[in-house]
Amino acid sequence: MKAKTISRVVFAALALMVLGACATPPPQPVGETAQAPDYRIGPGDGLRIHVRNNPDLSMSVPVRPDGNISIPLVEQMTAAGKNPIELADDLETALSAYIRDPLVTVIVTSFVGTYEDQVRVVGEAARPQSMPYRRGMTLLDVMINVGGLTQFAAGNRARLVREVSGEQKTYGLQLQGLLGGDIASNVAMQPGDVVIIPRTMF
Repeated sequence: MKAKTISRVVFAALALMVLGACATPPPQPVGETAQAPDYRIGPGDGLRIHVRNNPDLSMSVPVRPDGNISIPLVEQMTAAGKNPIELADDLETALSAYIRDPLVTVIVTSFVGTYEDQVRVVGEAARPQSMPYRRGMTLLDVMINVGGLTQFAAGNRARLVREVSGEQKTYGLQLQGLLGGDIASNVAMQPGDVVIIPRTMF
C-alpha cells in the first residue's frame, strides 16, 4: 500500500513538472520591453514632406488606403511598409530626375501604422479599437486608450494573443486588478498584440 502511495505521489509530481514545462510563460513585465522596430508607415498616416529649397514640393499628404502617396513630380510612390528615412530616400531618387541633388525629409504627423504594428482590443472594452503601437506602450496605456471595461466585462478572464517566433501564444490578463490599482498586473505590449475581453456569464 505504501509503495502504491509513493508511486502516485511521484506520478503527480512528474505530471506537474510536465504541465509546468508546457505552460506558456507570462508576458514581459513593464521594464523588460523588447526592442521595438522602427515605425513603419501605414495607410491613413499623415505625412509632412519637406524638399529643401523647393517650397512648391513641400507639403502635407495622407497615405491613401492603397498605401501610396502623391506629390508634384511624383505621381505615385509607395509609402506603406517603409520607415520615414526609406521613404525620403525613395522620393530623393524619384525627384533627382527633375531636381539636382534633392534633399527630402519625411515626418509622420498622424499615426495609424501597418496592421503588424497595431495593437487591437476587442470584446467588452468601452471603445474597442485598433491603435498604433508606441515604443514603451503598456497594457495600462492600452486600457486607458479604450476607456476601460464595460459593466459586462469579465476583465480577469481577458487574454492577450501574441505572435512569438512565428507561433501564436495566449496569455491570461488581470484587467480588473490592473484597473483597480494592481500595477503588478501591468505588462509591456508588443506590435501586433490582440487583447480579447470576454463578457461575464452573470
